[in-house]
Amino acid sequence: MISAAETRKNAPLWARLLLPRDAPLYQRNEAILGWLMAFPALLVLTIFLVIPFLMAFVMSFTNQRLVSPNPTEWVGMRNFERLLTVRLFTLEPERDQSGAIVYDDDGSIAYPRLRTFTRKNPDYPQLNGLREFTSWQSGENRTVILAADVVFLRALINTLIFAGVIAPLQGGLALLLALLLNQTLPFINVFRAIYFAPVVVSMVVVSLLWRFIYDGENGLLNTMLGIATLGSFQPVDWLGNPYTAMPAMIAMSAWQAVGFHMVIWLAGLQTIPVSLYEAAGLDGAGAWQKFRYVTWPGLRNTAVLILIVIVIQAMGLFVQVDVMTRGGPLDATQSVVYQAVQRGYDKQDIAEGSAISVVLFFVVLAITIVNRYLTRDRDTS
Repeated sequence: MISAAETRKNAPLWARLLLPRDAPLYQRNEAILGWLMAFPALLVLTIFLVIPFLMAFVMSFTNQRLVSPNPTEWVGMRNFERLLTVRLFTLEPERDQSGAIVYDDDGSIAYPRLRTFTRKNPDYPQLNGLREFTSWQSGENRTVILAADVVFLRALINTLIFAGVIAPLQGGLALLLALLLNQTLPFINVFRAIYFAPVVVSMVVVSLLWRFIYDGENGLLNTMLGIATLGSFQPVDWLGNPYTAMPAMIAMSAWQAVGFHMVIWLAGLQTIPVSLYEAAGLDGAGAWQKFRYVTWPGLRNTAVLILIVIVIQAMGLFVQVDVMTRGGPLDATQSVVYQAVQRGYDKQDIAEGSAISVVLFFVVLAITIVNRYLTRDRDTS
């Protein structure tokens, strides 16, 4: 019989590095078999995920373009500074010679033009090249948020809003459907299949379908609302209005993926022992008390998984924007991934597109770490 020491001595170098020195022979053989079976997947992930990300990380510090006669140069943090530079600036009202505030023809307070501060003003070098993102009235003064890249800042905020709304909305609806479908009723599997059906349909097809539903003139939604209100409802251009475009996209996205998370909730519900519900019933617990003290604690790990999956998927918002709105109207539906693709390929600025991808990676990483920290197991002793 060959000893463990001889097996390790005759094993390849990679096997000796991956296996513990004191591991039994059968465990080492299982580990080798496991690594061999995982090798094709690891190879694919390395080629299509790890290597491209490392290349994007390196190119984000250059001025690389897809087609350019100029050689690539190292520019350091310039791309990130352009994307992330934000300033807060206060405009004071104009005053006449007596010191009184000047008002315009509409009766509003008159302020100096913002361009006088952001266009090569030697007194405000930190504002050079910045553009107005938004502003608000603060007493007599006007407070302005300036950004070097207004479109990217809008895309980042839109993506965070989309993720912040879609996570509880989609997760809550999926849990509600799972609770309703976790019953032993006739044809219950038919209803499960119906609710899961949109998941298997391509997002491109779903986006095209809902674009017709949201049509401002003859869309199905406007027609149904008109019938429900006996013709008093005025048609709305749901995707052409900056105030309704993002909510419309959120509603469509929640409908499309709710079935996928419903299945995960169902799997979690079916792992909870029936005896716990029986014991709670004997103690006089009602439906809400059973959910609060039996169902929800039993779904804790499932809830963490669903929350992380929904947030990561939401941060990758792209197809809906590309098919339905192209980022409009007035940048109301811009997303980070859409901006990365548009700048990297449409504008051929691969360096800036790579920088956006790196920023998105760290944003998702930070959100995941925070989620994991907030949902960690706490010692109640």
